[in-house]
Amino acid sequence: MTAELVRGQNHPLSQVRLEIRVSAGIPIVAAATLGDEQGKIHGVEWVAHPGAPTLPGLEVSRQAAADHRLAVDLDAMPEAVHRVSVLLALPTGVGGPTRFGAVPTPFVAVTGLDGAEIASYSVTGLEAESAVVALELYRRQGAWKVRAIGQGYAGGLADLFTDQGLSQAHQLADGINDAVAQGVARSVPAPPPRADGDRSRQAAAPALGPDQGGPASQSVPDPAPPQPTSPYGTQPPGLAGQPTPPNSPYGAQAPGTPGQPAPQSPYQGGTGAGDPAQASPSTSGGPIDYSHPRRQSAAPPPPPPTAPPAEPGQPAQPVAGDATGWSMDERLYNQVWGMFEDLARTTAAYRSAVDFADSRMEKELDQVLSDPRSRIGGQGDAAREAAQAKHSQLVNQARAALDRDIAQLTAESDVVEPALPPAYARWDNPAWHGYRVPMEIPMALRLGDLHLPESADLRIPMLVRLPLERGLWIDSGRGGSLDGSFTDAHDLRRLAMDTAVAHAARLLAVYPAGEFTVHVIDPAGSGAQALAPLVQTGVLAAPPAAGAAGVADVLARLTQRVDLVQMAVRAGAPDSLPPGFDTSQQLLIVNDFPHGFDDRAVNQLRYLADEGPVVGVHLMMVADREEAAGYGPLLDPLWRSLMRLTPVPDDHLADPWVGHAWTYEPPLVPAGSQVLQQVLAQVAEARAKFR
Repeated sequence: MTAELVRGQNHPLSQVRLEIRVSAGIPIVAAATLGDEQGKIHGVEWVAHPGAPTLPGLEVSRQAAADHRLAVDLDAMPEAVHRVSVLLALPTGVGGPTRFGAVPTPFVAVTGLDGAEIASYSVTGLEAESAVVALELYRRQGAWKVRAIGQGYAGGLADLFTDQGLSQAHQLADGINDAVAQGVARSVPAPPPRADGDRSRQAAAPALGPDQGGPASQSVPDPAPPQPTSPYGTQPPGLAGQPTPPNSPYGAQAPGTPGQPAPQSPYQGGTGAGDPAQASPSTSGGPIDYSHPRRQSAAPPPPPPTAPPAEPGQPAQPVAGDATGWSMDERLYNQVWGMFEDLARTTAAYRSAVDFADSRMEKELDQVLSDPRSRIGGQGDAAREAAQAKHSQLVNQARAALDRDIAQLTAESDVVEPALPPAYARWDNPAWHGYRVPMEIPMALRLGDLHLPESADLRIPMLVRLPLERGLWIDSGRGGSLDGSFTDAHDLRRLAMDTAVAHAARLLAVYPAGEFTVHVIDPAGSGAQALAPLVQTGVLAAPPAAGAAGVADVLARLTQRVDLVQMAVRAGAPDSLPPGFDTSQQLLIVNDFPHGFDDRAVNQLRYLADEGPVVGVHLMMVADREEAAGYGPLLDPLWRSLMRLTPVPDDHLADPWVGHAWTYEPPLVPAGSQVLQQVLAQVAEARAKFR
């Protein structure tokens, strides 16, 4: 039975030797790229196109044509290849159409060698685009699947290749177009017509995500009511064309991307893929290096097989840590990223199918009502019942596919969650009972959970890469609750401070002894109760600073630290810092902002937010956005530069693929639990020995 996919939907592949058939109605160029686990192309030798049509396990057509057949052997793919993207492009310089909106809808089908269709996809919704990633074949838990992508690029192949991480994108695109235009490739007769004739297929329009006004990849959130921000950071590679949502929890670079250069100085942090928040552009004057300081530059080896292969047609048995990576830490991180992507896309496919069913039923009912003869009597009632029956059938089919995928992801989550290390685990995870101060910095940190309305019971860990690339804004105002109706301002402020302490405690717990230092500014002392675990265990650098004098003293010392490190790094002499200089990462928690701050202090805060992360100084603001707005536009850059989190569930984060509004839940310590105090006591003991 053929699976007719809509954008974002996936389908398992039961065969490894396949044909991909393309019907377009006019001559188009068909190509394919091989990508790693994040969809990155490692070089022009990873692209099959008319000028170089053959790669291991892959062969494409040698010329532009209305019909194409691409041969794929998944067993012959190199181990480093995790995605095969099928590309379609309109040839340039030959006088033909220049945008897909002016040509027939391309149709792509994945078939077995016997010609039987496994899955098909009509690439709808294209307008000004001249190149499109039609679909991709990808590895997931040791098995291959096909996913309908439909991601178009108005800039053609050059933009498409650039988005997939190819540095020679423009040269390769020009070479392909020149080869087609000049007829360099040999002519090949078109394949015979499809045996089943021209079946008209309709696919749902792509689901559009909310318009983020905040940070995600290039997020610049609106000072108005906060819009969804992407919990997973900037837009990941291989999916350009969609607006990148603000505030993404998974950072600007997809997780585990190999081959990135190491930071130029020991103070340069990187978030890689995995920063939930409003990822805003770097303000340090140059591109941010998102690679982890100790990441290997070569492609990581595949994980060892830990579970027997699934029976044909059955989903693979979930295994914790089955993604690629150099360590279990990295494998689990990449696996969580894969779960997040799968849930985002399968939900997009469901919503798209429901939208299509709604629009088709509405159209059919309009046709019935437009004929006066059918408005009364049994004929009209029958037409309405038929339209509603079709609608229910489509919705039920879409829901069944969604439930299947959610069940598989839930089974995977049930295996992955107990296996997470403390840095990735919830506070109620038994991993914290065996906690020991680590010897190395982990790859990422859990800042909460994310879920969607269609799968409220399935939580995806929100992991952000370490060292932190952006500070945090813990929103203590009523606008920080899901519906803005949290009326008890005092309780909300208390929850916000409890959330900040939980985040700070986790940061202290995942760093080796002496490599993370926390400062606190509490001008009026209103956060004393929440700060008690940090104060009583002695993990703070100094008692919380109070009053205007305390605020000025802490800010002066931290801004001076940033200046010293910047000068040393720019001079190429990071070892020339003063004797006894604390080289650990620094976190400044600011409570009740803007109380106790004058204009000079506000400017120093902005300076720390902009320049601090790259030299190891980070901000955590606990404040009400509405109150802070009293300073006017002066604080807008500060608000945009920080990742907004809430002390209660809120749907302000969005994924970087389709822009779903994800409900964020903070990682609060269970009521009555002593785990936070126990962990901080071990941190304090390790710090004392370190000194």
